[in-house]
Amino acid sequence: MYRVLIVEDEDIIRKGIAYTMDWPGMGCSIVGEAANGQEGIDKIAELSPDIVMADIMMPVMDGIEMIRTAKSSEDMPAFKSIILTSYADFEYAKKAIDLDVSAYLMKPVDEEELKKAVAKITTELEKERKLEKISENNAMAGNMPTAFIKTDKENDYVQHILDYTKEHYADKISIEAFSEELGVSASYLSRKFKESTGTSFLDFLNKYRVQQAVRLLETGKYKVYEVSDMTGFTDYKHFNTVFKRYTNVSPSEFLKLNG
Repeated sequence: MYRVLIVEDEDIIRKGIAYTMDWPGMGCSIVGEAANGQEGIDKIAELSPDIVMADIMMPVMDGIEMIRTAKSSEDMPAFKSIILTSYADFEYAKKAIDLDVSAYLMKPVDEEELKKAVAKITTELEKERKLEKISENNAMAGNMPTAFIKTDKENDYVQHILDYTKEHYADKISIEAFSEELGVSASYLSRKFKESTGTSFLDFLNKYRVQQAVRLLETGKYKVYEVSDMTGFTDYKHFNTVFKRYTNVSPSEFLKLNG
């Protein structure tokens, strides 16, 4: 459920929006109410809503100023906003657009219009969460190797494997090839790699390749099969399987999410 905060100075309107609309049917729940912009600021900080519905004309602080203040503060949680107003004034609408407001609805609020606005916002939020998850996975893949390396001399082998893999991840690489090059057994190398990094070599290689694939897909310059080849996945289906394992979406879905 997405969390919704309603900021409206007219009690009847605020309660009507909160308790007569089918919020669960929209995948949302009302987590709080506020009667003016300053109360709204406090509630945003306290409740971390995903969506803030705010009237423009309110005492103490109007809705536009409240949203501007909240969005400009680094300490405030991120949220999507819907502006409510009885005033069909273009200047208000323009200010709302400048603040990247997601919807601009006239009062009395039409439930169907509200449902459309909320559906648009929840789709955007879902997309952002998926991309955020992908970024977290990429950060983990990129930072993991150096974060866990121990300092004993035997780990020169491991450092060599990490450095070489980062430079040649698109080539055919295996722990067996490193074993031959370094003159030690593959089982020994595998054990030392896991001891030093906390993961297997294959897991590291796949994560690193997916990380590079995400960066290439984000450019919008390449097709999925091209990125598969460029990141060392010779089999397209295998690329799709590994990419989804680490990002929870397929390469094609990622392209759609990334616009």
